[in-house]
Amino acid sequence: MIPDAHRRASDLLDGVPVPMLAVDDRARTIAANPAAVALFGGGDLLNRPFVTILRHPAIVAALDWVLDPDRHPAPVPDPSLPASAKGVVRLNAVIGADGRDIAAEITVARLPSPLGKGATIAVLDRSAAEEAEQMRRDFVANVSHELKTPLTAMIGFIETLRGPARDDAKARDRFLDIMEREAARMNRLVSDLLSLSRVQAEERRRPGGQVDLPLLLRGVLATMDHAAQTAGVTPEVRGLDGSQMVPGDPDQLVQVFQNLIENALKYGGSGGYLGVTMRRIDHEPQLRGPAWAVEIRDRGEGIEGMHLPRLTERFYRVDTHRSRAQGGTGLGLAIVKHIVNRHRGRLRIDSSKGQGSAFTVILPESASRG
Repeated sequence: MIPDAHRRASDLLDGVPVPMLAVDDRARTIAANPAAVALFGGGDLLNRPFVTILRHPAIVAALDWVLDPDRHPAPVPDPSLPASAKGVVRLNAVIGADGRDIAAEITVARLPSPLGKGATIAVLDRSAAEEAEQMRRDFVANVSHELKTPLTAMIGFIETLRGPARDDAKARDRFLDIMEREAARMNRLVSDLLSLSRVQAEERRRPGGQVDLPLLLRGVLATMDHAAQTAGVTPEVRGLDGSQMVPGDPDQLVQVFQNLIENALKYGGSGGYLGVTMRRIDHEPQLRGPAWAVEIRDRGEGIEGMHLPRLTERFYRVDTHRSRAQGGTGLGLAIVKHIVNRHRGRLRIDSSKGQGSAFTVILPESASRG
């Protein structure tokens, strides 16, 4: 291929947003757009055998066929992709690039005839789409499991009440109590799923209102007073006097602090202590300015360090049986995380086994920060 054709091939590829290489009839690279250079790196990509850049048997076989269909067998079409046009091969492959494995859709096509004999190889990174699809499948599986357990129990109790326990008043009352609890758990799960969906839908839209944070926290503590008394805990409060306005959605922030205080009472109530502290941070590095921190602390059993990074994952539980017995859905901290993210804040979790736990919500002092 003549140098002028090389230049035209390079000009053609530079206008393509996905990583793309061009090779001549000997499968040596003659052009690589900036996206391909960023993806494959490793120095100069030009005038190198293609296999030294991307060594994948199926892709090499497709390239061989596109360059010389008379000498090489046609690749088997990938049923998950649209039918390929003449002289074009599309395939899915996992390739090593940029120091990681990438799930990619590869398109190998003949060069336009004015540029001579050769081929182009385009790499469409599908990793994010694959991860999103896997998250969707995991989410559906988790929801199905969470609903199936109480539904199975309720169906069993209904069959028993219609059969052996039809005339057993004592058994009927016991089964109806259990069914009521299971129905309430399913109702909480559906409510939390709807709440999580709403929060995620609004996460990119920063709250436009202002909230008196100490007043809001005092209100939350007042509504949780009965639960605290039931747990035998008297909250220890610091820094909630006076007034301090911060940007925020009052309903969502109430949800955050109710959830965290409720968790502290449920799982940390055995320590007989609940601390709620609000303090100002002169400069929070990640928010690039002043902020207010609200810490919810208990002296319960604590959480092993291995669990901390996953606590805000949907349906993740440290103790599944205990969480369900306490009425937890496994979604509360996920909701908290997304609400805090919407407020451009941070959620910090500190805990160790036997030492209690501290959940700290850090919110920017003004809307122009963070």
